[in-house]
Amino acid sequence: MTKLIAVTILVAGMALAATSQMASAADQASAAMMNANGESVGAVTLRETPQGTLLHAKLKNLPAGAHAFHVHAVGVCEPPFKSAGGHFNPTGAKHGIDNAEGMHAGDMPNIHVPDSGALEIEVLNTQLRLDASLFDEDGAAIVIHDGPDDYVSDPAGAAGPRIACGVITQ
Repeated sequence: MTKLIAVTILVAGMALAATSQMASAADQASAAMMNANGESVGAVTLRETPQGTLLHAKLKNLPAGAHAFHVHAVGVCEPPFKSAGGHFNPTGAKHGIDNAEGMHAGDMPNIHVPDSGALEIEVLNTQLRLDASLFDEDGAAIVIHDGPDDYVSDPAGAAGPRIACGVITQ
């Protein structure tokens, strides 16, 4: 009887561990970032938290300066990255952190790349969830623009051309 109880506890523990691993895998995603020449410029990992999604970006070989950093609605990154569509906006909100009618889930603060071209940052996006709307049939992408987002212009922030893109995958 003691062996039966021990085996039952062991099996239950293994099932709980497997369930926990599956749940944590569903709460994480990543995007391998590439420039228009197909060269790696780093990666972004996404982890869902109770407060939103935490994006951890390790970037390299980017031009110095301020650049818009957005989630786009389509998971296709074909240069010049217009294939990534507009900003990810499942609620139909206006664009812009400073827009009284904004902001939407694809809006995030600008990144500021130093002269070295390398940057490691974390951004908490309180409106982004790693759910079915992000992982729909056409997916989603992280896009870096040539210029900064002005935080008010709708629909895209007047940030200029797209210089890097990465498809978000689970």
